[in-house]
Amino acid sequence: MSAAVVRVAVVGCGAFGRNHARVYRQLQQESAGIDFVGVVDNNPQRAQSIAAEFGTQSIASIGDLRGKIEAASVAVPTSHHLSVARELMQSGADVLIEKPVASTLAEADELIDIASKTGRIAQVGHLERFNPAVMATVELVTKPMFFEVHRLSVFTPRSLDVDVIMDLMIHDLDIVLSLVKSPVREIRAVGLPVISDKVDIANVRVEFQSGCVANFTASRVSTEKVRKLRFFQPHEYISIDYGRQDVISIRVDEKAAAALLRGEVSPTRIGPAPGIAINKPKVEAGEPLRTEIGAFLSAVRSRSVPQISLNEGRAALALALQINEAIVKHHQRADLGGIS
Repeated sequence: MSAAVVRVAVVGCGAFGRNHARVYRQLQQESAGIDFVGVVDNNPQRAQSIAAEFGTQSIASIGDLRGKIEAASVAVPTSHHLSVARELMQSGADVLIEKPVASTLAEADELIDIASKTGRIAQVGHLERFNPAVMATVELVTKPMFFEVHRLSVFTPRSLDVDVIMDLMIHDLDIVLSLVKSPVREIRAVGLPVISDKVDIANVRVEFQSGCVANFTASRVSTEKVRKLRFFQPHEYISIDYGRQDVISIRVDEKAAAALLRGEVSPTRIGPAPGIAINKPKVEAGEPLRTEIGAFLSAVRSRSVPQISLNEGRAALALALQINEAIVKHHQRADLGGIS
């Protein structure tokens, strides 16, 4: 399929689906080997509006896509991921499934089983993995031991069918899991509903068996937008600003730092102390969604394992569900009442 045009569709025309449609339209206009066949939504008017905006067709149902596409983005509410992705894969289409991969681990396991039996490519849309700053950081990671992560957003009436863990924090859970590569040992968490009937703000401490500790704070009721990840590893501190797409690394030369502490050298008034190097790795600016879709289409053409597999999506979901369980237990201990 490497030289063939890939026929694609978008199922679900909400905010996420609209962005997928926009990128597919751009790729088609750039003659990037894409034929954007159409969009499907349970709201015909919304589907027609998105189709008109991005120069494609409004398709009545997923069944009408059978035999007409090789791949599709699944951007429906999480509770419908399994049913939609199942129908697409069983009809012969590869799928890019928005995060979280599913509502439950049982549903995620079923998706894994279907993809295996049908031989379909299935990628999970953990968008921040394709943030240029994150991609530039991967090669700097040695032995991360402490993370401090903040993801704060102003309130919007979007994704209120899920809590802030599934809506926002799961991005960072996925990234930290991909960098630490160690089983979870302990979770402590607190979360509260503020505007919606679900948890809108949460703070979580995760300890891994490797000894690494990660603190996560996520809020969708903030007065400002903050998306930062900072971590420490032996003799190095690395800071990522997702929004600005930049990375700062502060690395300490062990021998020079020891000499400084012994008083053998003197710190300067200008610049870092001797033995401390501040670097800004080169980051190629780009749109994460475009990179994500490009990676998906590359896997479709080459029939290779996608960059974010269903198993990785399942791992992030499993941790998110464990965090929600920890929040419920904290509510019970603090006598705060139930949460939905």
